[in-house]
Amino acid sequence: MDGFKRRLSDSIQVRLSFALSLAILIVACAAAAFAFMSAFDEAHEMQDDTLRQVAVLFDRQGVTVQSPTAADIAGDNEDSRFIVQYLGDEHSTWQHLNAAPGLPLPEALAEGISTLNINGEHFRVLVRTLLSGERIAIAQETGARDREARESAWRSLLPFLILFPVLLLVVGDLVRKLFRPIAALSADIDGRAEHALHPVNERHVPQEIRPFVVAINRLLGRVAQSMEMQARFVADAAHELRSPLTALSLQAERLGAAEMPLEAQQRLITLRRGIERGRNLLDQLLTLTRAQGVRPQPEASSSVRTVFRQVLEDLLPLAEAKNIDIGVEGEGDVWVRMDEIDLATVVKNLIDNAIRYTPDHGQIDLSVDASKGLARVQVRDSGPGIAIEERPRIFDPFYRILGNSEVGSGLGLAIVRAIANRNNAHIELAFTDEAQQRGLFISVLIPIYTV
Repeated sequence: MDGFKRRLSDSIQVRLSFALSLAILIVACAAAAFAFMSAFDEAHEMQDDTLRQVAVLFDRQGVTVQSPTAADIAGDNEDSRFIVQYLGDEHSTWQHLNAAPGLPLPEALAEGISTLNINGEHFRVLVRTLLSGERIAIAQETGARDREARESAWRSLLPFLILFPVLLLVVGDLVRKLFRPIAALSADIDGRAEHALHPVNERHVPQEIRPFVVAINRLLGRVAQSMEMQARFVADAAHELRSPLTALSLQAERLGAAEMPLEAQQRLITLRRGIERGRNLLDQLLTLTRAQGVRPQPEASSSVRTVFRQVLEDLLPLAEAKNIDIGVEGEGDVWVRMDEIDLATVVKNLIDNAIRYTPDHGQIDLSVDASKGLARVQVRDSGPGIAIEERPRIFDPFYRILGNSEVGSGLGLAIVRAIANRNNAHIELAFTDEAQQRGLFISVLIPIYTV
């Protein structure tokens, strides 16, 4: 009961369905009561008409009252019994439909229909004067009349009993259909990518919630403007920092050409490595800013194997420095719906990470296959892998796994995810060796390009 009250207070749809159902129930009960009373009264009127028809039959046909036989009384049906007698003759016997002993009716009873209490039982009595001048009384027990009237009235309620649950189902279905645009709007907003901040379509939105949608669109506009300003700030800062880092790098190169003690040369090497890391960090910041930018994607296609070849040409010296066996499996190629620069950036960051975290004399395998309209670009390495509990956070900018001694900025996988989201791609992570839970097996599922 508490759960229903909570749903009733939280859900407009449940509240509306409950209110309509309650209103239908109240109206149906009132209509059923009115129909029951109307059918009950109509049944009594029809029974009174039957009494009048019996009187007319006696008058026009000249039927005389005769005593019933034993067989007539044995087959008597009390519910349909009519008692017919000459008024004032208590000992005569009456007949019509089924006969019965007479009733002690007063001779001065007025003509017409009335209800009398005779010996503790109620009778509906019609008094009529025949053409012969005799007065007859036609009576029927009110108990039998009431039973027949109630049965007729209950039968009149059958349409209400059948239509009421049907009407409740129809109302519930109509309410669900009326709220369907809201559910579709919610699904559309919930299914958006992180940086999809374009306005919500108001065309098919009900007028009652249109102001809410307009407010959401204004909020999305402000968020997009704020993100654009933030991205512009990061890009401007990175550009501004590039110049002093380039100057420091040139000064370090000139300093390296001068004669200096061995200790100073070793410290200079450390300085130059730090400057190079700073330049790489700025490059990745610029790449991440561009990847997170909200811009329309043109219709483009790229060959995965061609990108593999280009990236391997750039990164092969790094792999050879660690004696890593790196190569592409298979001979097939797949064209994907992604700009070649974006695809190259994704593949380069994945392979660069694999080279960094794969130990010396390790192995890195690249492959691509297609299934169900998606290309699966795969990079497998023999490194330590990523624990399952760490996987939800490794795509966050600057996040680095604790205890990791490799040099890096923590932006590579963030760039990969940003580009994947912008191109409707999906990333999956697994272990290369599931039994020993070692090695990183990363797959990027990209829509296939079709002409």
